[in-house]
Amino acid sequence: MPPRTDATPPLPLPPTSSAGAASTTAEAGASGAASWTVAPEPYDSPVAVALWRAYYTEVSDRWYLLHEGHRTDPAELEREIAARIGCELTPPTGQLLVGWYGGRPAGTAGVRLLDPATAELTRVFLHEEVRGRGGAAPLVGAAEDAARALGARRMILDTRGDLVEARALYARLGYTETGRHNDDPYAEHWYTKPLA
Repeated sequence: MPPRTDATPPLPLPPTSSAGAASTTAEAGASGAASWTVAPEPYDSPVAVALWRAYYTEVSDRWYLLHEGHRTDPAELEREIAARIGCELTPPTGQLLVGWYGGRPAGTAGVRLLDPATAELTRVFLHEEVRGRGGAAPLVGAAEDAARALGARRMILDTRGDLVEARALYARLGYTETGRHNDDPYAEHWYTKPLA
């Protein structure tokens, strides 16, 4: 079973919700365009669950299509989505953030403390329809702010080699590739960034 990786590629946007009203970070869009807001979200809310399903389906299917020429078996997909619900992304040791674009839930980023000084960035995802519209930087920035608020002084993450978009994003946002820092069998690249 592939995956826990970050920043990925496609699926349709979920229906509009009013849950994004309280934002902690915002980035204005181009004149007349929709704007981004980022807000904490309970990992088990309907919005978070729908985004987790979209994220996991995409990264899992991408791995299986690349390595085995087929999409994820539906039973395996359901089993893995249910097994990795994200309860570690809750205060006081973690946080799940949802990016809202034009009032619609469009992406996620999660952070969890691994030790008092180190946080892990995870679940970085944007729906394909909103990629390239400036949402990744505010999502990751909000996750970095959440990690600082939890006391972390550095952020680490891992990703797969086929997720070239993720690797380019992290480099652009100041993450440096390092040696292996975990034994995840699907991780192929590891990154770190000081949170000073």
